[in-house]
Amino acid sequence: MSYQLYRNTTIGNTLQESLDELIQYGQITPTLAVKVLLQFDKSINQALSSRVKSRLTFKAGKLNTYRFCDNVWTFMLNDVEFREVHEVAKVDKVKIVACDGKSEYAD
Repeated sequence: MSYQLYRNTTIGNTLQESLDELIQYGQITPTLAVKVLLQFDKSINQALSSRVKSRLTFKAGKLNTYRFCDNVWTFMLNDVEFREVHEVAKVDKVKIVACDGKSEYAD
């Protein structure tokens, strides 16, 4: 089983909407839609772990909350500064979800 985090991204939401529409018009079955979503989960996790080489650092003014459940860390941060080489971005609030890509939870 792969993490389903990326279903709530623009591409994930668009895929789900498209699949729902295809089901509604009788062009695919709900079972096929589930298979497509499971393949999406697996493919996006695989692609991000093997193809993305960028690194960035961040520094938060305040750690609001943190949680560790089922090998998933969730951090809520305030006044965060992200740095990548010469670029800097500052945001008021950010939620970071970090999953163990090497555990039995991620295929």
